[in-house]
Amino acid sequence: MILTVIKRDGRKVGFHTDKIIAAIQKAMLATELGEDISLAQQIAQRIAYLGAESMSVEEIQDLVENELMKSERKDVARKYIAYREQRNVARKAKTRDIFLEIIEAKANDVTRENANMNADTPAGMMMKFASETTKPFVDDYLLSPEVKEAVKNGYIHIHDKDYYPTKSLTCVQHPLDRILNKGFNAGHGESRPAKRIETASIIACISMETAQNEMHGGQAIPAFDFYLAPFVRRSFIEEIKVLESLRNEDLSRLYNVEIPDYLAKPLAAFEGDSRLVQHAVNRTVERVHQAMEAFVHNMNTIHSRGGNQVVFSSINYGTDTSPEGRCVIREILLTTDRGVGNGATAIFPIQIWKKKRGVSYLPTDRNYDLYTLACKVSAHRFFPNFINLDATFNQHEKWRADDPQRYLYETATMGCRTRVFENRFGEKTSIGRGNLSFTTVNLPGLALECRDAATQEERITHFFEKLNRILDITAKQLHERFEFQKTALAKQFPLVMSALWTGCTALKPDDTIEPVINQGTLGIGFIGLAECLVALTGKHHGEDPAAQDLGLRIITTMRDKANSYSEFYKHNYSVLATPAEGLAGRFTRFDRKKYGKIPGVTDRDYYTNSNHVPVYYKCSATHKAKIEAPYHDLTRGGHIFYVEIDGDATHNPESVAAIVDLMDKYNMGYGSVNHLRNRCTHCGDENAEKDYKKCRVCGSTDIDTIQRITGYLVGTTSRWNAGKLAELKDRVTHLSSPEDIG
Repeated sequence: MILTVIKRDGRKVGFHTDKIIAAIQKAMLATELGEDISLAQQIAQRIAYLGAESMSVEEIQDLVENELMKSERKDVARKYIAYREQRNVARKAKTRDIFLEIIEAKANDVTRENANMNADTPAGMMMKFASETTKPFVDDYLLSPEVKEAVKNGYIHIHDKDYYPTKSLTCVQHPLDRILNKGFNAGHGESRPAKRIETASIIACISMETAQNEMHGGQAIPAFDFYLAPFVRRSFIEEIKVLESLRNEDLSRLYNVEIPDYLAKPLAAFEGDSRLVQHAVNRTVERVHQAMEAFVHNMNTIHSRGGNQVVFSSINYGTDTSPEGRCVIREILLTTDRGVGNGATAIFPIQIWKKKRGVSYLPTDRNYDLYTLACKVSAHRFFPNFINLDATFNQHEKWRADDPQRYLYETATMGCRTRVFENRFGEKTSIGRGNLSFTTVNLPGLALECRDAATQEERITHFFEKLNRILDITAKQLHERFEFQKTALAKQFPLVMSALWTGCTALKPDDTIEPVINQGTLGIGFIGLAECLVALTGKHHGEDPAAQDLGLRIITTMRDKANSYSEFYKHNYSVLATPAEGLAGRFTRFDRKKYGKIPGVTDRDYYTNSNHVPVYYKCSATHKAKIEAPYHDLTRGGHIFYVEIDGDATHNPESVAAIVDLMDKYNMGYGSVNHLRNRCTHCGDENAEKDYKKCRVCGSTDIDTIQRITGYLVGTTSRWNAGKLAELKDRVTHLSSPEDIG
């Protein structure tokens, strides 16, 4: 007798004859003789008693076919068999259609899911084939029923679901000093420790490229200046030794000579030892610049993940005040300003300037000159972005200005916005840690489910009830993924779990990664706070103080719940202001199909990223800062503040500094400035004109317009999906006000 049925996704459910009866009735209604409920019931009862205790759906359907063929209603059997075949074809059709679109290199939301990936190349196509076949496997075999239902109903989105079966982690902040000083084994070759700046910059590239193939997210270096600074001095000493060889003279007295700053200067003004030192400094500066140039060029050309994607890389710098550290900072900025190739803006690495009082805040601070250079470069090349180390939540009680390893206690950011700092299971630091996985909650979708409530108060009450339930499911899903990830073996991640992740050096190749991965974080993300507030109150937080109060209440609830999950599951849960790309349009399409076009909610092709004021809402930079700032402390899994400025920013680097000052004034953690930059790929001419189609110098129509998609740049919008293209079209600049510059 059948007691349980094994579903196609592996779940076991109770057996009920009514489903068999319903299927037979459907086939009968498609015949000329019509329905015979008595026969359908007889067949269902017979199968119930003939079958084994536990049977699969397919096995039960085979029994139905056999019983119908033995009955007098063979016409029903034929319809039933035909119906089964149609269902099988339908299940395969969706995959077939997606594959055909990949094969034909069509620009759609599947092939343009990630603007950093070229899905039109053979390697890119193979990645998309793998991705689209892996996701259904995850749904069918790795998700619990409750989680699968939440995904199906559009309540949550599991990021990087195609990587779920690989047990890989999202991202990591590289402790680059470990491999620069000790070398590393990446599983297919070894590297000796670095001795000079050129080797150090190459190893930095290799570290991120190798780790990218072991992880599904980005790679970052948290203290680029501190890590490379020692190799500047070593290169200087090498240049002194070259002079020793040429002069046949012992110059060891110059090895440790004090160098206030590594600045290239004409030798005519120097004599004696000073001339020798300056010659070595000039050569060292040249070598550092070439090393930084090679680093930037490599990060824009070295491919990972099967050869279809450049490394999603980030570097943090700005607080090393040593002459050697300043040299690294200066030359990476000058290289970035110059551009790559024929003067193109470098897309990677995402660069983040770490601004800190006493270091680069005031004109009297040691690195203030480099900070002003950073603002100038950002006004030209979009990078660096800026992290505010003085934000209350970015401060570390152990940070000391005279500590040569103070970078250990500085927050570092993954370029798009991901932040890892607090830690319940070890040292509070960003280094050697990263996000394990993250899942995003559809806030507008939850709000729309409450639209029929009699009053706004009831609508909000019902919303919080739904939000709490979905957050519980989200936390459970992240825990279940963690439980799956922790079973991976250290040898599956040759570099990450031998040299990069905190605690990994204690692992043997066949050990699981369980003892160390709890150092990472689990991110609970959200999208569309603005649209959620419109659905609940009629206005978004940028236009109404009451809506802002509700928005803060919503994200505070998420923060408080995340803290409670950390205690319950014993993980580092955090709230992440999701950097939605493909998801921005996917949730919107789902909800529009379900609820129709609702003004201010589903009437555009995208939901607003996380807690941002909508891109189409015209306001001053200061107003935007006041609204978005309180969310930064609540979203410690990652956040970003954007301001769109008008005109040619290269002539106004002060505008960039003014935005950074807003971050400091309103206690924001991370931000950047968006502006317009066109470049003719034929002659290299640049300008900031809107809708620029034809070069004013050479007449070429091949114009490269750089745009920021979430936290990173994309050199061509042809790889953007429909939702992000719609958002780009709606973006408005943020007006200057006396407050902005006061």
